[in-house]
Amino acid sequence: MAENVKPLTPRDISYTQHRELSWLKFNQRVLEEATDESVPLLERLKFISIFTSNLDEFFMVRVGSLFDLSVMTPDAIDNKTGQTPMQQLDAVFEAVTPLIEMKDNIYRQVSDALREAGIFDLQMDELTKQECKFVEKYYRDFVQPILSPQIIDTLHPFPHLPNKALHIASLLHDKNGRSSLGLIPVPASLPTHIHLPDQPDRFVRIETILLAYVSDIFGIYTPQSSNVIAVTRNADISFDEEKFDDDEDLDYRHHMSKLLKKRARLAPVRLEMQGENHELSLLLSQRLQLEKKQVFYSSCPLEMRYVFSLYSQISPHLLWNLIYPGYTPKYPSFLDPSLSMTSQIMQRDIFLHYPYDSMSPFLQLLKESAACSDVLSIKITIYRLALNSIVAQQLCIAAENGKDVTVLIELRARFDEAHNISWAERMEQAGCRIIYGMGGFKCHSKLCLITRKEKGQLKYITQVGTGNYNEKTSELYSDFSLMTANEAISQDAIAFFQNMLIGNLNGNYEHLLVSPVSMKASLIRFMDEEIRKGEGGRIIIKANSLTERDIIDKLAQASQAGVNIDLILRGICCIRPGIIGKTDQITVTSIVGRFLEHARVYCFGTGEDAKLYISSADMMTRNIIRRVEVACPVLDPAIKEWLLSFLDLQLKDTAKARMLLPDGNYVKKETFNAPLLDSQQWLMEHRPVFANSNALPKKSSSLWLRFKQFFQ
Repeated sequence: MAENVKPLTPRDISYTQHRELSWLKFNQRVLEEATDESVPLLERLKFISIFTSNLDEFFMVRVGSLFDLSVMTPDAIDNKTGQTPMQQLDAVFEAVTPLIEMKDNIYRQVSDALREAGIFDLQMDELTKQECKFVEKYYRDFVQPILSPQIIDTLHPFPHLPNKALHIASLLHDKNGRSSLGLIPVPASLPTHIHLPDQPDRFVRIETILLAYVSDIFGIYTPQSSNVIAVTRNADISFDEEKFDDDEDLDYRHHMSKLLKKRARLAPVRLEMQGENHELSLLLSQRLQLEKKQVFYSSCPLEMRYVFSLYSQISPHLLWNLIYPGYTPKYPSFLDPSLSMTSQIMQRDIFLHYPYDSMSPFLQLLKESAACSDVLSIKITIYRLALNSIVAQQLCIAAENGKDVTVLIELRARFDEAHNISWAERMEQAGCRIIYGMGGFKCHSKLCLITRKEKGQLKYITQVGTGNYNEKTSELYSDFSLMTANEAISQDAIAFFQNMLIGNLNGNYEHLLVSPVSMKASLIRFMDEEIRKGEGGRIIIKANSLTERDIIDKLAQASQAGVNIDLILRGICCIRPGIIGKTDQITVTSIVGRFLEHARVYCFGTGEDAKLYISSADMMTRNIIRRVEVACPVLDPAIKEWLLSFLDLQLKDTAKARMLLPDGNYVKKETFNAPLLDSQQWLMEHRPVFANSNALPKKSSSLWLRFKQFFQ
């Protein structure tokens, strides 16, 4: 049998690029927002903090994945770069170092500007005498009693350093001149920083205080040098095939035992050090079994969570000029809050765009449904919830009111596992039926089905979204939510939940695209339809990332057929546009701004004949092959018109948009003396006014007219 197996045909990598390097380019765009002088200063500092936490997660998940692959299949070849896992790691390490240098330079500039604005992150030698007394008293009263310093020598083994926990590491000499390594864990129970008395705009970070008291802490030892350090570890405590989502030919389970034998759980993947101390870093690297290339030096704080708390601690008279002007999501003007949401949805489709529109209409629908005697059941998929989730609370109330409430909750939402388990238990106690995912497939779809009985007939409302049912992130992330009473879509939603309840991933759907069974095949079929149109074809895809190799190759084929293709991809993009004869009909735009661009939209064709879908799925193998995802067609003419104008608006963004070049680098779009257009700011100022599409199909939205007038 083996002799009849055809060898895999090598993929064309002339128009593809490194997934991890593309992600690093995305994080660079996040960091570059901190250089934009139109962004308020504290928001610029926050972008540095976001860059830092993004990079932490990248090392925990993606770099950890590559290390796993290097153990499992060291000779495996990536289908977009032709590189082995270790070659990919080398490329990542080489690319990270200049990013750290860039971060340090930007941090210095922003810190200096904040000082000019009256905000001081102080070193100990900058404190006044009174401030020194305050800090010393704080140290003696609250810090010193809970410290657990450690000496590492032949009698004291090297301890486990928890992931991303700050430590003070010191090279010490005893009275006989013998060297030791000292470690001081920074207690997690302490605040990240303290503000000085009556001076909320002057503060000292805890690690800065500890560095000043190293001699006091180690007593009989003399410190030779001390630095703040942090170890980053592989974050996956269990084997997760999604980590290897680009390697469709790898037999994971076959290699599982090999991986478990060779990799210790939570193995270190990075050592960070504030300041350079090569003698200390060499000693720590040996203990942690890290190579030199895995050590990164930074003058910037290693932990920047403190930035977010500054928003509530800085003096109000300074703060207002350092942050974005306040923005509150609007209750849509085309809805009447005095009428029931159910009745309004039964009349027409309702389309919300977070964070510009409030999530209130959907929450109002849930609240009405939980209390209404006509409602028989509520079914919903959940991936991430807010800490004090109104959605979950209303589901509990509905169950307590005798409704049949079914919640398909994903317990493997990375870094939210414990939170989801807690809510699942609370909902189950309230009487909800809880279903925990689909075996090896994460359920990432955003779908809610409400069933009512009116005058002896069953009526349905279906809600489909691109983002989580999370009230907090709905004010920070750009996402879409469609609420419809369309019978055909409701029938697909009924079939979806019935299939999920019996573990059937291969259901048939007339309108919804559902992965893993039909989404990829449908997308390729739609692209083939555009390919047959040649130069008259049109494809627009808005998503977070594009890594799926078959989709990439089909887009390249469409480009070669003359199809006009625009990709709006915030994050990873593994296709390189503008390669002559391969991808020269493709443009790639990335928008990084005040709000996180999170919505997914697929558009095939133009005008009234365009096929438009909103979706929970990115163009990634993990989404359309290894997850349960849902894409829903937009059928209402008014909403279709608005959505097409929205895509055009984003493609014309010149303030926050960057274009991907053939060499993999991004540049800001040229304005050609036109006014800068910030699509997010535009959407804050111009909300659509949808009329009843059945009555007034040509006057459904004023966004497009106002948008065109902007350029006249």
